[in-house]
Amino acid sequence: MKYSIKIALSIVVLNMIFACSKSDDTDYFALDENLEVIIPANFPEMQYDISRNPPTKNGFELGKKLFYDGKLSSNGFISCGFCHEQRFAFTHHGHQFSHGIDDLEGIRNAPAVQNMAFQSQFSWDGGTSHLDLFPIIPITNEVEMGETISNVLKKLQADSEYQRLFASAFEDGSVNNENFFKALSQFMVMMISSNSKYDKYVRNEPGGEFSELEEEGLRVFEAKCASCHKTDLFTDSAFRNNGLPPYPGINDLGRAEVSGSTADNYKFKVPSLRNVTVTAPYMHDGRFGSLASVLNFYNSGVQDSETLDPILKQNGRLGIALSTKEQEALIAFLQTLTDSEFLNDERFAEY
Repeated sequence: MKYSIKIALSIVVLNMIFACSKSDDTDYFALDENLEVIIPANFPEMQYDISRNPPTKNGFELGKKLFYDGKLSSNGFISCGFCHEQRFAFTHHGHQFSHGIDDLEGIRNAPAVQNMAFQSQFSWDGGTSHLDLFPIIPITNEVEMGETISNVLKKLQADSEYQRLFASAFEDGSVNNENFFKALSQFMVMMISSNSKYDKYVRNEPGGEFSELEEEGLRVFEAKCASCHKTDLFTDSAFRNNGLPPYPGINDLGRAEVSGSTADNYKFKVPSLRNVTVTAPYMHDGRFGSLASVLNFYNSGVQDSETLDPILKQNGRLGIALSTKEQEALIAFLQTLTDSEFLNDERFAEY
């Protein structure tokens, strides 16, 4: 079912705008605040204050070029798109840990870049609460892009094409920190995945018909998974210890690395399950190569600790009791969260 909602900014309007072929720098988001539009009823409100950085076509295209440009790294090769590949929901499919310059390897799996406008904290440990600042983390990470923001700007300022693109995207035309981050944000804000089979099912749209197994999987999911994977973003964006023991040789404290509190030891952000069937391997350290392994872990592999989430320690047992039939149904349901339109949207593709 769809509802008419009066809003100033709508995801549908954003999608329609960038399907156009206009090349001017019109601010397409200067809409009347009473404009009535239709948006997917199953999505929550945006968390990103888009009024402070309203996307334009030129800003979006600049952000896209930056996202795929190796100039953002110290060796001139590693781009954001290197670890965030579109066909895998902008993850590094098949790579347990993110790796970048000089083939150095990190300690965490590259998270998906999707529906960023609906989130308020980013990275596995919530290292930043502002999308405009999010790129600082991978750019300055010594094993990912290994660069400084000042060096990145020097390279961009010396590039005549970037001088032109910044001038066309921003009123002041400056190749500076603020505009650099705003352009990347304008690109990422548009990365909206909302047209999976599941979305069509809950909105009663063509192509959303569920099989009996998928229906059963939804029932199991609502009963046993939805406490953490809430709303149709399929995450509550909380930081939780899900009972994974530290990876051998790596004592990643997760959220505690940011908060400094031992109460946050081994807590990581609950990931969205959208497009989960194409984003293997799973967990913050990529230790599981299949969804079956993930479900087996929750059924019988959860380990107790001082910060284990209480939801995984109930009724005298650890984890979540899942029969073989329930696991089969859950996987069938999770497959309905794949949004092929998003994974193949040419607007987000590398040139």
